Amino acid sequence: MAAAADQAGKTSHAFILDAIAQTVEQVEQDTAFQHLAEQRWAQVLASGQTVAWDETKDCLNARARGEQHRRPAARKTIG
Repeated sequence: MAAAADQAGKTSHAFILDAIAQTVEQVEQDTAFQHLAEQRWAQVLASGQTVAWDETKDCLNARARGEQHRRPAARKTIG
C-alpha cells in the first residue's frame, strides 16, 4: 500500500482516506441507481407499457450514425 500511495503522490493516511471516500461515493451511486431502477420497474408494471428492444436498437444505431430517427413508442405488453 505504501508503494501505491507513493505512486499517487500521497501519504499512506491520505491514500486510505481517499479510498474510503471513493468507496462511500460508489455505494451512494449504486444505491441511487438501484432506487431509480426500482421506480422505473414499478412504472412499467403499473402501466404495462414497454418499448421493443428491436425498435430501440434501430433508433440508437441510427442516432449513432448521426441520422434523425423517431423514438419508438411504448406499447402495452404487460398485463
